[in-house]
This record gives sequence, C-alpha cells and structure tokens, in this order.
Amino acid sequence: MGSIALNRVEKWYGDAQVIKGVDLEIEDGEFIVFVGPSGCGKSTLLRMIGGLEDISRGTLTVDGRDATAEPPSKRGLAMVFQSYALYPHMSVRDNMGFPLKTAGAPKAEIAEKVNHAGDVLKLGPYLDRRPKDLSGGQRQRVAIGRCIVRDPTAFLFDEPLSNLDAALRVEMRYEIAKLHQNLGATMIYVTHDQVEAMTLADRIVVLEFGKIAQIGPPRELYERPANLFVAQFIGSPKMNILPCRTEGGRYALEGARGGAFSGDRPAAHVGVRPEHIALGAAGEGECDGVVDVVEYLGADSFVVVDCGNLGKLTVRTIGDTPAKPGETVGLIFDPARLSFFDEAGLRV
Repeated sequence: MGSIALNRVEKWYGDAQVIKGVDLEIEDGEFIVFVGPSGCGKSTLLRMIGGLEDISRGTLTVDGRDATAEPPSKRGLAMVFQSYALYPHMSVRDNMGFPLKTAGAPKAEIAEKVNHAGDVLKLGPYLDRRPKDLSGGQRQRVAIGRCIVRDPTAFLFDEPLSNLDAALRVEMRYEIAKLHQNLGATMIYVTHDQVEAMTLADRIVVLEFGKIAQIGPPRELYERPANLFVAQFIGSPKMNILPCRTEGGRYALEGARGGAFSGDRPAAHVGVRPEHIALGAAGEGECDGVVDVVEYLGADSFVVVDCGNLGKLTVRTIGDTPAKPGETVGLIFDPARLSFFDEAGLRV
C-alpha cells in the first residue's frame, strides 16, 4: 500500500509562509506530478512529504498512519534527487545495495534485490562499473535502482531529469513511465517541464504561491482550466487570453467581432488554445490581425499575429504555413473549444 494524505499542511520560515494549507489525497499506485513556477513551493512540499523539511502545521498520513513527526527513515519513502548523489568510489552494485547494507540486510538478500533492480532498469551489464563510467541517464537509473531495492511505500522524484540533455530526457521519461507500469508503486514527481507533467501524470497538482490552483488529470487541466493561472501555465504555447464583454448570448471583443456565448454568468476574458484557431482571409472569423512572426518547427508552425488592442495571439498550424510576416489575416476560433473567465479569473 502507498496512500498518502496531506491535511491542511503549512510551512513557515519565521514570518514567511511558503506552503499555505494544502489538502491532498494520493491513492495507492497513483502517479502525481507537482508543477508550478519557480518559488511556488513544489520542491518544499515534496521534501515535507519525505521528511527532509518539518511540517509547521497540519498532518501527513502514510497508509493511514500519522507520519507528521516521523523521521525520514521511518516513513518508508524513497527519494530520487536532481543530482544523482552516487558514491564515486563504489560500483553500481554497491551503490544500489548500500541502503540495505546499512540496514543490516543479509548479503544474499542484497544481491537478489540488486540483481532484480538491475534487470528492471536494464543495468545488468553495468553492475560492476563505477559511476564515472556511466552516461547521465545510466547514473539516474542507478539512483532510481537504489530506491527500488528498498521496496518503498512511495517514490519521490525531485526534478530527476533536469540535468540531462533533450534526448536523454525523452529516454528517461519513457523509462520512468514503464517503471511505474511495472511496479505499480505510488510516485510523486516534481518538475517544471510541461511535457513530463502531461505525459507521466495520472493527476497533476498545479501550485501557485504555496496553494493548490487545480488538481486533475492532464486532459482536464488542459481542456477545462479552473482559472486564468492554470490556463496560461498548462500548455506550450500557452492559451491565448483576450478581454471580452458578454451580453445577450454573445461575447464581444474590443474592436473586433466576437461570437456566441453560452455561459450562465458574465465573462471578462475568453481563452483559446493556439491549435483551436484557424487562419482565414481578413474579415473572416472573430478578429483580424497582422502576422508578426512565423516559427517553423517541422511538424508544426507557430504563427504570432498582432491583433492590436487584443494583444498578440499565437496560432498553431500543422506543418508549414503560407502565412507571411506583414500579411493581414482573419482568426477563426473553434466555438466548441473556448474557455471563459470572470473578472476574478475563475472559469464560468
């Protein structure tokens, strides 16, 4: 079992409150990802769960047991850090077996568990090498293997891929996803990377200034953000947000046309994802603008359109695009994919 619950958890450093009453229930076997801007408290919250930071107020339960005041060694959790934290003078085998050795486990048990972890992580041929003889991705797998041998209640990952290059990040993201499928263990993962969060998580926890802004599956957060912060934080490029007025079943954009509105209370902003905008001739769609920049990425192109008082909107098109800088175009919104927000920034 690997269920974890936080009840009104707070963290204070003197007079500064960095975690502000977090309530969160994590089910056994769930993959939870903490995301948010730098300084929002995601790593601090993870370290509080792991016991590396004290909980100022509130309670932490692990498998129904109050673990608020327990030391890290008693919580049954294993943490993978941003740095590999491997012993350079030890072999891969000894690095992975070190937690069991310090706990006084028999040599036969250590060897069995290290060999099993090596098989799971495809490290069998490297068990007798030292960390300096491994690639960055292999070193990170050794750090994960050191956790696997302990058979923990849950795995805690603190931005484990941020030191790797782009190709290795893709490879290790796949390895971590497969590891979760194979072990079925509870995993809590901190990242600032949108792709890691969207592809790995069962549920994403979006943090803003020490509070939870929204919790939900990746698709829910992407398609139905609860507020303007989540709308513009989840997704790359971010959601386009435009000021609007609503009246009589329609929304109006300043100096532009607008369209139908089906909300039950007034909206002050309309949001539309870049892929939900089509380019048309001037006068078509909800508004017009002048193409400012075209970014060709191969499979996609991003077209940045200057719409005057409405700001600059990003449009995602498949493959290449005929749009050229300086050209006036119409922007056609998909009416089924719009998000509306009120004056306070909450979804209507």
